[in-house]
Amino acid sequence: MAENLASAVSALYEQAELALIERVTRALAEGLDSPRWTDLKLAAIGNLRTAIEEIITVLQADASGAIHQALTEAYGRGQQAAIAELGALATGPALAAAEAVPTAPAVDRLASALVQETGPAHLRMLRTSLDVYRTVIAEASAAPLVGATTRREAAARALAKFADRGVTGFVDRSGRGWNLTSYVEMATRSAVGRAAVEAHTDRLAAAQVELVVVSDAPEECDRCKPWEGKVLRREGPSGPGVVEVEHATEDDRTVSVRVAGSLPEARAAGLFHPNCRHTVSIYLPGLTQQRPKPPSRATYEQTQEQRRLERQVRVWKRRVAASVDEAAQRKATAKVRAYQGRIRELVAETGLPRKPRREQLTNAR
Repeated sequence: MAENLASAVSALYEQAELALIERVTRALAEGLDSPRWTDLKLAAIGNLRTAIEEIITVLQADASGAIHQALTEAYGRGQQAAIAELGALATGPALAAAEAVPTAPAVDRLASALVQETGPAHLRMLRTSLDVYRTVIAEASAAPLVGATTRREAAARALAKFADRGVTGFVDRSGRGWNLTSYVEMATRSAVGRAAVEAHTDRLAAAQVELVVVSDAPEECDRCKPWEGKVLRREGPSGPGVVEVEHATEDDRTVSVRVAGSLPEARAAGLFHPNCRHTVSIYLPGLTQQRPKPPSRATYEQTQEQRRLERQVRVWKRRVAASVDEAAQRKATAKVRAYQGRIRELVAETGLPRKPRREQLTNAR
């Protein structure tokens, strides 16, 4: 319900990261062949710091608004999905629940949590950019003295590393490391997905609906596969079992329903992880039928290979931005085209849709 909403937030951070790479590259490339280059660059650190802080200040303001907007939209989509489902029960509690309720408190809570989670990124952006700047000065200044390479080649090598890694150092709760844009996109996707599901299940709770069913999604991962198409308790005890519940539309009739566990249990086991495409919908005892599973276009591993190739396209586009001469730009551009060619081969082989947006870098400020 909210898969596309994280892109607006992550694009802001990608835009800012590209701006940092370009700003650091321009600052270092200016006067690179001057014998006084080292002294001039060290004296200009203060100016660079000010420029980076300006980028971060604008980013903070833009990101806060984009986060709130994305979560508001996600929460609204979750409510509307529940309202549409409850239309089939339009009597009693369901009728009363089948209307939107004020979302501000819930959205503010979720947005505040995401802003707090992404907050350390801004300090990391400043620290990483200045560290790279100082590292390039040190390596490029020392290289001619030892005769290993030229100053320009040393600077190009160090800047290429910065373009490859970007702003790094973010670690999630499982201990996995991320770069800036990927980390923000992961955190935002997780938050908007949580907002949509929370709004959806809150509306179902108001209608006294206790059972939900997990969707089937093609190219699912191992964490989600055990829960696909399964009926879950919206809350309550974990573990599988059979429950006796009232028929959705027939009074004084009960039906037996096999449940796989509870929604909190499934979430704890990995369902609704970042980038998860699964949803839940209302389960109407005696009415809801198992839907056919959508055909898979490829394996989960092939979808992850596509994402890896998309990341490589973006890495080499950042290399273009970090190039200090035309030869490096040509080499980086050739790499971009090579990885795009591999993506074309993969989508032709599997039928996976190509997503050009995920190969693009937004324009820097």
